Amino acid sequence: MIRILLAEDQHVIREALATLLGLEPDIEVVAAVDSGDAAVAAALAHRPDVAVLDIDMPRGMDGLDAAGELRTRLPECRTLMLTGHGKPGHLRRALASQVDGFVLKTAPPDELTAAIRKVAQGERVLDPSLAVTAWNLADNPLTPREADVLRLAAGGAEAPEIAAQLFLSAGTVRNYLTAIVTKLNARNRTDAARIAAEAGWI
Repeated sequence: MIRILLAEDQHVIREALATLLGLEPDIEVVAAVDSGDAAVAAALAHRPDVAVLDIDMPRGMDGLDAAGELRTRLPECRTLMLTGHGKPGHLRRALASQVDGFVLKTAPPDELTAAIRKVAQGERVLDPSLAVTAWNLADNPLTPREADVLRLAAGGAEAPEIAAQLFLSAGTVRNYLTAIVTKLNARNRTDAARIAAEAGWI
C-alpha cells in the first residue's frame, strides 16, 4: 500500500483528488491539507511514502518550500509536484529542490496515479509536455548582486532604499537596474522583475 499525503489549497480540488486516489486499490490517502506548512506537519505525523504537493499555495510556504523542508526533515518521503501550468521558474525551482516528480493538473487521472506509483518505487517523473521546457531552461544572466537589487526593486523598493539595504550608492543601484533591464531585454524594471520571476532567477 502506498501511503499518500495530499496538499492542495483549493478545497474542491483537494477533496476530488483524495476521492480519486482513494479508489485505487494500492493507494491510501493518510492526510489531505491546504497549505505547505500543514503538509510538513502532517508528513511528520503520518510519515507517508509520497507527498503530492500543489506548487501554488498562497498561505505560508508553497509546495516547493514544503518539498525542500521534507527532503531535509523526512528524506524517505518522496515528493510529487502538481501545478496548473509549467512555468519555467517553477520547473527550475523543482529541479533545484530535487523533487521526485512534476505533473500538470491537466494530466489524465491514470497518468497521475502512474506517476505516484513510479515515484513511490524510486523513479523520477516529468510530465512529457514539460520535458522541452526543462531542456530549454536558460542560464541565469544576472549576477548574484544584480539578482539582489532586482529582488528588492520587485518588492517596491526605490534606489535609495535598495542602496541602504545593500550598502551601495544610489548611483550604483541605478547602474545595476539599467544593466538588468538591458540583459533581460525588458521594457523597464517592472518588466525585468516579471521576466526574472517567471524564469526563477529571483
